[in-house]
Amino acid sequence: MLQWHGVGKRKRSVARVYLRPGTGEIVVNKRHVEDYFPNAVLRSVISQPLVHTETAEKMNVFVNVRGGGISGQAGAVRLGISRALVVYSHELRDPLKKAGFLTRDSRIVERKKYGQKKARKRFQYSKR
Repeated sequence: MLQWHGVGKRKRSVARVYLRPGTGEIVVNKRHVEDYFPNAVLRSVISQPLVHTETAEKMNVFVNVRGGGISGQAGAVRLGISRALVVYSHELRDPLKKAGFLTRDSRIVERKKYGQKKARKRFQYSKR
């Protein structure tokens, strides 16, 4: 069977994406995309690389995603789809790169420091 593979990461989420020739169906963790991502904004984030490269109706997308929340998972799926599209056709690299879909968002949660409430928030200072 002909398929292309890409891995995307965002925050704590990791998505393994498989592209196969088909009708444009997107399946995330063995569930339809509307069931897994009820938010329309997150569904549009996922489909951005497919729409941008005009391959939305030509490819079926199968995704295994783990970790993090739904926003991080959607970003991981987008990066995974973009990387799989580059494996599918190297000519798609330039439009995806210009749109910023191949850049891994490196922002992660800053760790909590000792002697503080959170990463940057401090306990209230009392002069007396």
